[in-house]
Amino acid sequence: MNITTIGIWGGYPNKNEATSSFLIEQDGFRCLIDCGSGVLAAVQNYTELRELNAVIITHYHPDHVADTGVLQHAAMVGMQLKEWKTPLPIYAHNRDAAGFDSLSYKGVTEGREIHVSEPIHIGPWEVSFCETVHPVYCLALKFTSNGKTAVFTADTAWKEELVEFSAGADFIAAESNLYEKYVGIIQGHMSGRQAGELAARAEVKQMVLTHLPQYGELGEILESAKEAFSGSVEFAEIGKTYRL
Repeated sequence: MNITTIGIWGGYPNKNEATSSFLIEQDGFRCLIDCGSGVLAAVQNYTELRELNAVIITHYHPDHVADTGVLQHAAMVGMQLKEWKTPLPIYAHNRDAAGFDSLSYKGVTEGREIHVSEPIHIGPWEVSFCETVHPVYCLALKFTSNGKTAVFTADTAWKEELVEFSAGADFIAAESNLYEKYVGIIQGHMSGRQAGELAARAEVKQMVLTHLPQYGELGEILESAKEAFSGSVEFAEIGKTYRL
């Protein structure tokens, strides 16, 4: 299982970069996790778009879906040129009916429903879900295959259930959008310390921090995470591949 960081930012991308997104690959199968602003341009550094086998969307905020429309245009052009295997499945919850309906487009992409209580198979992985604490309905993701597990918290404030959901994971990409002084003031996100506590209590093997803010001294978030978690922790690095 290979996981490549496509983007790391929350809300909107820094210049020439992308919002939080990852490409997960195994046995030749490629799944894009979230498709927000800047992601479609950035992911082409690591794969041809026509080689994507699936996309999964955690929720419908723009920093997670903004580039789905242009992905659909790419699929349509690829279909016209007979270079694209269509329809491309885009997995997401249907709690936002208009958002879910927008995932199916002219036969080139197809929205497929996911449900918090129903694990599914996408390519080589069993994928399971946990509802997060966010202003809109959002699902954390867990990919499992060949005894290896990768968790993506998506956008969330602290939630006790995420400890059990992440237990023993080989890899966790934890959102860390808050400096400690904003905990309880800005809703729907975790701080570095909270991400570290999650990793420590879940006894994960490796953590990367993502969905980062564009302001302040980011090193404070990393240091707060390290105070709570003594294991391997770093900021998700754009273009870096983590191999499980």
